[in-house]
Amino acid sequence: MEPCEFPDIERRLAPVLEKHGRDASGLLQILRDVQDLLHFIPPEAVTCIAGRLGIPRTSVEGVAGFYAFLSLEPVGEYRVLFSDNITDNMLGNRELMQYFCNKLWVEPGKVSEDNLVSVDTTSCTGMCDQGPAALVNGWPLTSLDHNRLDLIAELIRIRKPVAEWPPMLFEVADNVRRKDALLGEAFEPGSALRATLARGIRETLAEVDKANLRGRGGAGFKTASKWTFCHAAIAGEDGSALCDIGGSPVRFIVCNADEGEPGTFKDRVLLTRYADLVFEGMTIGARVVGASKGFLYLRGEYRYLLQPLEAVLQRRRDAGLLGDGILDQADFSFDIEIHLGAGAYICGEESALIESLEGRRGRPRNRPPFPVTHGYRGRPTVVDNVETFAAAAKIGLHGGAWFAAQGTSQSTGTKLLSISGDVSRPGIYEYPFGVTVEQILRDCGGEDAHAVQVSGPSGTLVSWQEFGRRIAFEDLSTAGAFMVFHRQREMFAAAHNFTHFFAHESCGFCTPCRVGTQLQKKIMDKIAGGHGTASDLEELKNLGHVLKTMSHCGLGGSAANPVLDTLKKFPGTFERKLKALAFEPAFDLDGALETAREITGRDDEWAHL
Repeated sequence: MEPCEFPDIERRLAPVLEKHGRDASGLLQILRDVQDLLHFIPPEAVTCIAGRLGIPRTSVEGVAGFYAFLSLEPVGEYRVLFSDNITDNMLGNRELMQYFCNKLWVEPGKVSEDNLVSVDTTSCTGMCDQGPAALVNGWPLTSLDHNRLDLIAELIRIRKPVAEWPPMLFEVADNVRRKDALLGEAFEPGSALRATLARGIRETLAEVDKANLRGRGGAGFKTASKWTFCHAAIAGEDGSALCDIGGSPVRFIVCNADEGEPGTFKDRVLLTRYADLVFEGMTIGARVVGASKGFLYLRGEYRYLLQPLEAVLQRRRDAGLLGDGILDQADFSFDIEIHLGAGAYICGEESALIESLEGRRGRPRNRPPFPVTHGYRGRPTVVDNVETFAAAAKIGLHGGAWFAAQGTSQSTGTKLLSISGDVSRPGIYEYPFGVTVEQILRDCGGEDAHAVQVSGPSGTLVSWQEFGRRIAFEDLSTAGAFMVFHRQREMFAAAHNFTHFFAHESCGFCTPCRVGTQLQKKIMDKIAGGHGTASDLEELKNLGHVLKTMSHCGLGGSAANPVLDTLKKFPGTFERKLKALAFEPAFDLDGALETAREITGRDDEWAHL
């Protein structure tokens, strides 16, 4: 039987379809389950799902083809994806990947002849503090070396189910190195909620406003303003009220846990050790805006956290902290559902995340309208970061003045930083806003640093001359990534890696980003291959202007940042790779024909032509 033939597909998919019902908004979750069950999504499954949901096959194929962790073609019983983040590359993961492929007699990017295993790369897995890292059928493998890869290869050869592999292969350390106001004290579940209920809804919103809490996802929008807009928005596109059966306006709370920015892993730790704090913050937000339903959008790389998080949610329901009549308040009902992503960096953008929640491709929406008025299912929706909700819980407990006393006037509170790269102590560090890059480097063991990429590829490259700058919205705004490079590192390699990342992660919706990121990658490949010229550097600058000014969303707008920053601050890293000052084509036709001339002995004839 060919691997794509499934005559009993209806029977095999029945439990999956029963679990998710006939709602097309569950399409992504259905496809994730089918991928787990069959190791890919065969045509028969596409037909079955389309029929069950009452949608075209093209819609199912379109969603399946959009997300990196879904596949319409066989990828083997074991799919091993090595992280291609620059920090993993610095730790030797490319050599390890080739070693692993040799062990299993499989080519990178292909499936073995017996359909047993495939080996490829993926974007950052969120394990930058314990790389080199990889995923096997979606489960994290950390601190890889030759010995571990030998064991993994043997487990695959004997077809040992991943669930039965030694637990030590999947150990993920938290590596919390420095705690402050957010992480430094024990949190009693329900304490912030009780303080909120005692204080009152308007008073709690006033405390969040007094705290000057700003979104921790990077944009820094004021949280109190977002919650106020959402609470005030009750009308649909046609002006009609959007209400539930009881007559109350329908609103939603969404926690964005899709931290796909390379170098960022703080949300992973918050959800592992401080999940109650995050869920409590979501529940406080629901009380303030009047939402009865919430979603945690969990990035696909963190699927291993799904069951532990579900257990926390159930414990909170049992304690009266979620569900109907929270803490005996008849007018307070709220619950949280977890949705898993499937490998799409663009879904970190709030409107693309909502599209994904609704079961579609993660394509950013045109704005306005904004999610606070027209979000999930067209209803008013608050989308906030994991760290933002955790901070909101602490404000609910201690008040706005306590929070505002930390940090700076424009950047109150603390910030979690995910530190990786050339440091002796990678991990999570919490600082009050206003801390200098220099101080952070001293604390994490990065004294030999020459550059720091703040906030990942879409952020800012800081050279050694700027280490006096501060982490704050008014200076270096960040979603949390802090990637360190020592003096021996070639900064061109980092920029080159980031251009491949953006070209791979572009959703393809708008031409400037779809074409611009590919052109940028090709020029960087040309320079890396030793064929670059000064004109290529000018072309990179022109492309950067197009990407920044004409892209549909922030991905395209920031895709040129690594190249432009590196050109400005480390120009020598490019110039050393240039072959000539004049134009040189990326494709060498004469060189490509050299072998053919030698084989045929037609050198003279070709030279004459």
